[in-house]
Amino acid sequence: MYVRYREDVLLEDGSTKRIQKCRRLAKAAGQYRTKRAAGQLADEIIRPLNDRASKPESTMSLNQFIEVAYLPYVSDQKRRSAYSGYKNIWLRYVQPNGGVALRDVRTFEAEQMLNSIAREEDLSRTTLGHIKHFLSGVFRYARRQGVLHNPNPTHDVELPKARPAGETCAYSLEEETRMLAVLPEPAATVVAMAVFTGVRKGELRGLTWENYEGSEIRVMKSVWRSHVDEPKRPKSKAAIPVIAPLKVRLERHWARCGNPTRGFIFSNEQGKPMNLEALAIDVIRPTLEKAKLPWYGWHAFRRGLATNLHRLGVSDKLIQQIL
Repeated sequence: MYVRYREDVLLEDGSTKRIQKCRRLAKAAGQYRTKRAAGQLADEIIRPLNDRASKPESTMSLNQFIEVAYLPYVSDQKRRSAYSGYKNIWLRYVQPNGGVALRDVRTFEAEQMLNSIAREEDLSRTTLGHIKHFLSGVFRYARRQGVLHNPNPTHDVELPKARPAGETCAYSLEEETRMLAVLPEPAATVVAMAVFTGVRKGELRGLTWENYEGSEIRVMKSVWRSHVDEPKRPKSKAAIPVIAPLKVRLERHWARCGNPTRGFIFSNEQGKPMNLEALAIDVIRPTLEKAKLPWYGWHAFRRGLATNLHRLGVSDKLIQQIL
């Protein structure tokens, strides 16, 4: 069963043109074998056009809307790292399935899209959840802009069966102690900052001497690649207590740097934020491998933070301030 109709579509140059379309409704079988059932399906398509509730922008493909509308919005309103992550999700997973018109995506199409991605890629449920979240954001934005009036099609989508997310790891206090003993400077002090404060990698790169006061340090910046931004969450700007083992290392690091009063605490020769990925690859991982110690990445220091500080004898009140 098919329905023919005319509608205004948005052209690439931004102009609109009324064209005739023919759309397949369903197979003439089962619940749709009668003319009345076909008419109800056709009415769902034609009514928004007759009521002028459908905008020409809604005829854009999902890919086109993401590229010309949603990603520019994300670039203006979100963190640079978020924009990069969203763009990667679109290019790698959504774009091959995104040729459908924006207004034609229903819950069924959205779920089929995720099923198709799951068949093509060996992804965890966590990654599929990120893709669903991205698509939900696209349709929420389209609704806020008045491009769409129908409910968000991803709302009732169920994630397809997929492998569980990989196991998360945390460093034990013994592993962290041995790390600090074998790593050379400045890697040892960088790791010590992560061990005793649990700051995120971007925040670690953004720490500055002007925000260090001996007994505490404030996280005022976060650095992703070459982009300097605000911390991920507002509460991250709170002062973090500097416990004694970290203070000793920071004072020595300060002296080695020439007693600076400004600038990034961990910087390269040009005074810019240190590349922690390069530090991990060139210095930390080879050193830890020789010492038969694991390297789970920077985020693993955050996972065991409270437990390890408690084992060091740090008070619950101070641990809460650090967290």
